[in-house]
Parts: sequence; C-alpha cells; structure tokens
Amino acid sequence: MKKIISIIGARPQFIKHAPLQLKLQKHFKSVTIHTGQHYDANMSAIFFNELGIPKPDYLFDIGGGKPQENKLL
Repeated sequence: MKKIISIIGARPQFIKHAPLQLKLQKHFKSVTIHTGQHYDANMSAIFFNELGIPKPDYLFDIGGGKPQENKLL
C-alpha cells in the first residue's frame, strides 16, 4: 500500500487536513506529522477531537512551552 505523509502545525492546516485525511486513509497508508506549532490542547487537540481525525502519528515539540506540557498525544 502506498504511503502519504501530511505535515500540519497550525489551526488552518488542521481544518484543511480533516476531510483530506478521512479520504486518504481509505486508499493509502496515511501518516500525519504534527509540527507542534500549536501545542496547547485548546489550539490543537480540540480540532482532532471535534473534526474526528486520528491523532497524529508523530509530534515534534518545536512550539513554545516545555515538552512535558504537551497534552496532544
């Protein structure tokens, strides 16, 4: 199965990614990488929950804040 990798990091990207992710996962091995730009649950995890998209496969801690504060994964 072919693999598609999506890299997202900010709220507008989460919103655009949601319908694409739901379609991609039906036909491809879809991998999502979250850059960690928005690490706060109110600015990130809420979109994954509300839009019904799977949590990212990988999360980079490049946003502000300390890695232990990351509540997404």
